[in-house]
Amino acid sequence: MEQARISARQLLMLAILFEHGSAMVIPLGIDAKQDVWLAILCGMVLGGGLFFIYYRLFTYYPSLPLTAYSQQIVGPFFGKIIALVYILYFLYIAARVLRDFGELLLTFAYPETPLFVLNAVMMLTVMYAAYKGIEVLARTGELFFFSLYFTAFSGIALVVAAGLIDIHRLQPVLEEGWKRVFRIVFTQTLYVPFGETVVFTMLLPYIQKHEKAKMVGWLAILLSGLNLAFIMAINIAVLGADTVARSTFPLLNTIREIRVANFLERLDVLFMIALVVGGFFKISLFFYAGVIGAADLFRMPQHQRLVYPLGISVLLLSIAIASNFSEHIKEGLNIVTLYMHIPLQVGIPLLLLLFAIIRHRSSFLFRKQEKK
Repeated sequence: MEQARISARQLLMLAILFEHGSAMVIPLGIDAKQDVWLAILCGMVLGGGLFFIYYRLFTYYPSLPLTAYSQQIVGPFFGKIIALVYILYFLYIAARVLRDFGELLLTFAYPETPLFVLNAVMMLTVMYAAYKGIEVLARTGELFFFSLYFTAFSGIALVVAAGLIDIHRLQPVLEEGWKRVFRIVFTQTLYVPFGETVVFTMLLPYIQKHEKAKMVGWLAILLSGLNLAFIMAINIAVLGADTVARSTFPLLNTIREIRVANFLERLDVLFMIALVVGGFFKISLFFYAGVIGAADLFRMPQHQRLVYPLGISVLLLSIAIASNFSEHIKEGLNIVTLYMHIPLQVGIPLLLLLFAIIRHRSSFLFRKQEKK
């Protein structure tokens, strides 16, 4: 691994920026209609449980990333297979988020620009950040964290000032009971964005004070969950559940509704800032996790050698991943969740934790018997 250290504060900011990512600009969990905010909050609670699994694994192997301690838990052969699967998973999700970013910009701001060009510009920036390492990425996160929150507060204030919010659009609450909410939680909002914190199994060893890792993770999930639930509630209160469900980018449509004093309007730049900042950090962390995982698996002393070949691979994959945006979204909902998110965010970490507990207890009992 890279010889670097980041503070708990820096990790918290990175985690919040990562969690927001593309989740705040897409119609997250909108199949729950006006109860989407409840689906996000329930996903947040269960996501905190998933992070506890990742944290417990970290406590057993505080200096190792997932790609390394998986080999110690289940042996070199199966451990290397698991490590390789996670490396491919991180790179694949980086390509998916990059495609999200490109499609958003293509639809919103640059309809005549080739998708490859938009993705290439972002990927070059991500590759540069990964090449410089986690410390530079963490310091960059400190700079952009406050700008993102300032933008968010400005947007909310303008929505309120424009008198766009109709609280009645959030009613009736639980019109179809909890069944619909839980269905969305266990098919969408648990895994994106909260289950994606599995990427921090690769980053937690960099934190300076290991005892703060649990609090950082839970606080990041809590703040992100509250923010995302509030953003989706605002979207529905302004546009209505049916309009949000038909919208590709509901936050953009909400911002376009802002008109204050007949001169303050067309504030699409707020959406652009949120899109670029969130997309950059989400792609960067997934890509960086894949790069350092590959460097660890193949025993490469410097992860920088892998940045450019893997970066080009992610860029090309982001274009080849689907023929159009509709197919890309459908694939993410129907295939990625079932065959990637559930086993890699829930199944394998849970099994690794069970095996780690058994191994450590067996080792403890063996040492105890030796002393006798």
